[in-house]
Amino acid sequence: MKQKNYVKKLLLCMAVFSMITGLFIGCGQKKQADSVSDGKFTVGFDAEFPPYGYKDDNGEYVGFDLSLAKEVCDRNGWTLVKQPIDWNSKDMELNSGTIDCIWNGFTMNGRENEYTWSSAYVDNSQVVVVKSNSGIKDLSDLAGKVVIVQADSSALAALSGEDASEENLALSATFKMLQQVSDYNSAFMNLESGSADAVCMDIGVARYELEARGSQFMMLTENISSEEYGIGFKKGNTQLRDQVQEALNEMLADGTFAKTAKEWGLEESVCLGQTGKDAVMKAESDSLAQESFGARFAEIMKSLSAGMAATLGIFFLTLIFSLPLGLLITFIRMSKLKLLRLIAKVYISIMRGTPLMLQLLVVFFGPYYVFGISLSYSYRFYAVIIGFALNYAAYFAEIYRAGIEGVPVGQYEAAQVLGYSKTQTFCKIVFPQMCKSVMPPVTNEVITLVKDTSLAFALAYTEMFTLAKQVAAAQASIMPLFVAGVFYYIFNFLVAWVMEAIEKKLQYYR
Repeated sequence: MKQKNYVKKLLLCMAVFSMITGLFIGCGQKKQADSVSDGKFTVGFDAEFPPYGYKDDNGEYVGFDLSLAKEVCDRNGWTLVKQPIDWNSKDMELNSGTIDCIWNGFTMNGRENEYTWSSAYVDNSQVVVVKSNSGIKDLSDLAGKVVIVQADSSALAALSGEDASEENLALSATFKMLQQVSDYNSAFMNLESGSADAVCMDIGVARYELEARGSQFMMLTENISSEEYGIGFKKGNTQLRDQVQEALNEMLADGTFAKTAKEWGLEESVCLGQTGKDAVMKAESDSLAQESFGARFAEIMKSLSAGMAATLGIFFLTLIFSLPLGLLITFIRMSKLKLLRLIAKVYISIMRGTPLMLQLLVVFFGPYYVFGISLSYSYRFYAVIIGFALNYAAYFAEIYRAGIEGVPVGQYEAAQVLGYSKTQTFCKIVFPQMCKSVMPPVTNEVITLVKDTSLAFALAYTEMFTLAKQVAAAQASIMPLFVAGVFYYIFNFLVAWVMEAIEKKLQYYR
């Protein structure tokens, strides 16, 4: 009977999540306001994309695109709001109305019908950056190499997108791995440490990074692709687009646009006003084919299946290693030797007092930056498991210690009277009682672990939530994230049910 009730609750939760998902999809298709609200023009941009948008040494957000946006606002009497965004979530930010446009070296190619575009204002190319001593001289040398791109970037689209050329598809097929990271700083850390062989990126960003990082890296002479940058507005928001475009045309006419481009070293790349650069803007089509809800849901589930397997792998392997390791740390923490106790205290303090994401980065990049050991791609997965296991072991250790210290002293005295050794006392008397008392807090940590698996993307390891963000960005839809939410909830529901069943088994006095 109880099992039937659990199944009913599970089915009810799935139905509710499906309804919410459909509701959000419907809401996401509503048209946002045509113009700026409250006189504020909110620009969404990637804060790690120099020279188009980044944070300078003074802590200010600056860049070519932001300078243009500021001038547009001044000419329209608006207040510029610079809104850094997660690039994977840019479409949700735009569709929800939290930003008015995406203005940050935003590639139009392959996205012509997904947004309302301004005229193209920059001609850009995708290039490859490698270590100067890598021996890689041209694109053919990338065969069998690990190549890194930013998630949902033009480089990714050029190498594996639907509109990628046959040459680029053939090129990427020769790679050992085409790996995605969240930002270019992470990309260069992977490249420098040896866990990747090349980074594919925008030429403007590549020039900026090479100038900032010195002669350690070089750019290949062959380009992956060429493209155009535009300002992306929500589909149908032509009124706001026209206001911004009019200001840009005025800036082009009076020389302000060219002056700004020169200040950022992009005078050779700009193309605003050139013949044909407004073709996409003039040929905008409002008709986009819409798949049925069921078909989209099935397609998303198929796309996320590999990520789900990766998430489950991180979860189970972390538990396998962290649960016994936590018990070992508990013994050290409760040792009679002061030095051992101090070591355990410091370890627990560091693990609980610093972000898990930082710990993952230290585990992965530490061997290179501390000992000069070059990293292999396969070490990425091991680093994820090591980082998670070390972190959760610290939490489990303190939970175990609380459970052991909660066993009454009389239990130890009774065991001594009965002639039990210390090992027998712990295994037969203390450990069973500890397990019973620590189950609720252990359950909380296990549930938290399910959600924390998403932090594996800090090491460019693609698990389920990361894959959901990538699919959401590619489809310009929020639906993949809600499918991910359903997965997390159902998985946590099952985890809680299993842990509750174990807890009831341990309630022997009932």
